[in-house]
Amino acid sequence: MPESFRQADPILQALIAGGFTWALTAAGAAFVFFLLHVNRKLFDAMLGFAGGVMLAASYWSLLEPSIDAAAEQGWPSWFPAAVGFLLGAVFLYGLDRSLPHLHRGKPDESAEGIKTTWQRSALLISAITLHNIPEGLAVGVAFGSVGSGLETASLGGATALAIGIGLQNVPEGIAVAVPLRAEGTSRMKAWLMGQASAIVEPIAAVIGAAIVVYVAPVLPFALSFAAGAMVYVVIEELIPETQQEGNEDLAALLFMLGFVVMMILDVSLR
Repeated sequence: MPESFRQADPILQALIAGGFTWALTAAGAAFVFFLLHVNRKLFDAMLGFAGGVMLAASYWSLLEPSIDAAAEQGWPSWFPAAVGFLLGAVFLYGLDRSLPHLHRGKPDESAEGIKTTWQRSALLISAITLHNIPEGLAVGVAFGSVGSGLETASLGGATALAIGIGLQNVPEGIAVAVPLRAEGTSRMKAWLMGQASAIVEPIAAVIGAAIVVYVAPVLPFALSFAAGAMVYVVIEELIPETQQEGNEDLAALLFMLGFVVMMILDVSLR
């Protein structure tokens, strides 16, 4: 890890890390220049892997530090983790109910959220953007917790989280761009739309880092809030989507692999 990055302001670190996860979404979307369709079995495997990464990150990178931060601040160790976790899920539930979006492979009439005249492409982008908000927040609060002086937080752990989120962003980029291309959108426009779905990640990362750096008492709540939001995405969207085409076993195995990869990254880089 470059020394200049180690010495950087934690908010700048969060911005760089959020930019990295955005870049990997763009890399996934770039598959549109080579593919017209993605094999459904492969796609479900990638989604399963992404879900495993997010679930492992929710504990090792967010909930465990939340419990440690609560103890340092004098809270009952379970309280901020429980409250923040539930608030994160409620926040994503509210976004899911209000923000117009359409999941991959669904007909236009299946669009969720408030009724809108948005085009199908905008609704598809909106669905992936919903996933990326908690991911950006998670990266931001992880780097912010290091800057706030949390004893158990480490730059290596925050970096591991950014790497894990970035890896699982590759299939998310594919999930936006390739279906748009299959529906007749030009390759360049499909790529631009695919990478645009992750533009919220560096923004959310900066917001998350700034909150925990400048308002230290909210640190344990912010960590668990991000965890709850990510787990909600895994349960509400990623797992159900892998269960629709008979690839449940493959998706489950890749889910386990993603969980282990993220666990190893977090523990080994602390």
